Amino acid sequence: MKTSIAGQRGVALILVLLIVAMVSVLAAEMGTRLQLQVKRASNIKDNNQAYWYAMGAEQYARKSIRLLFEQADAVIHLEQPWNEEFMYPLEGGGIQAQLVDMQSCFNLNALREPVARNQDDAGSGSGSGSGSGSANNVSLLPDRIASFERLLTLVDAEIPSYNIEILRDSLVDWLDEDNLSLQLGAEDSEYQSLEFPYLTANNYMVHQSELRLVKGVQLNWFTKLLDLVCVIPNDSLFVINVNTLTEENAAILAAATGLEVNQARSLIASRNKDGFKTVEEFLAVTEIKALSLSTEKQQWFDVTTAHFMLHTKTRYNNATFAMQTLFKVNQAKEVSIVQREFSGF
Repeated sequence: MKTSIAGQRGVALILVLLIVAMVSVLAAEMGTRLQLQVKRASNIKDNNQAYWYAMGAEQYARKSIRLLFEQADAVIHLEQPWNEEFMYPLEGGGIQAQLVDMQSCFNLNALREPVARNQDDAGSGSGSGSGSGSANNVSLLPDRIASFERLLTLVDAEIPSYNIEILRDSLVDWLDEDNLSLQLGAEDSEYQSLEFPYLTANNYMVHQSELRLVKGVQLNWFTKLLDLVCVIPNDSLFVINVNTLTEENAAILAAATGLEVNQARSLIASRNKDGFKTVEEFLAVTEIKALSLSTEKQQWFDVTTAHFMLHTKTRYNNATFAMQTLFKVNQAKEVSIVQREFSGF
């Protein structure tokens, strides 16, 4: 009997120890999960706060652009306050923002203008994009496409002319609505034959990085080209603000006018700090006047802009948030938001 009672007490002790151990494990697990949930909730709160800081910066920029057009004489240049980087410290974080004129770059969507095709060639095309129904040569391309071709020659002198022609025609094919390939271009059948197939957009580009998908692009000079081009979504606008061009992107002015890069860089450097007051003043510059630009090309230049890009980066505690906002100013001087992109600063 004594042995049996002692054995039962031993079993009971073991059960108690097991229960205590299980409770301890559960308590530790609950504590860990609680800490994780608290941290997660804190991170969500910090991220949300950083997001709303960015939205606040966006609204401030929108109001500032509206005031800029209300107070100014519609001339936009780099010496105005909008061109200054905005940094605002806040408790636990801060806001960093920068406005950029989106008409101081080459809008790739401008190449979506209709391209006149030879009627016989267009009629003989199979529609498969194989190039059997090839269309134009360089002489039939619009002036703005020829300007893009010139821009490519200025980006890197080492780019073979054949490669430039391929990218030129392929980009036009990427943007146009049909499925007929230009002479050196590419349509759906070309991209579908790749190891990782995809289709052409046959529409406006939504971001300049989309250019990397177009046939003819090579990585060794792609980054240089990205510094000079941009994309205005759903808009084939090709108007360059001559007051916001810098010496670094003088190649844009050279490509659009036919100037040498050194001439374009010199013209920008000699520009008054307040820029040109009118387009006529720019066209009257000796170097520009000597080019005898056509009426169409003269319309490519302006002293104002209708598109701004806001680059915003915010921080709150350990959370950061980056956003890009594209603004458009209409003729009534109303500022609207065209696009938001959550990405790097």
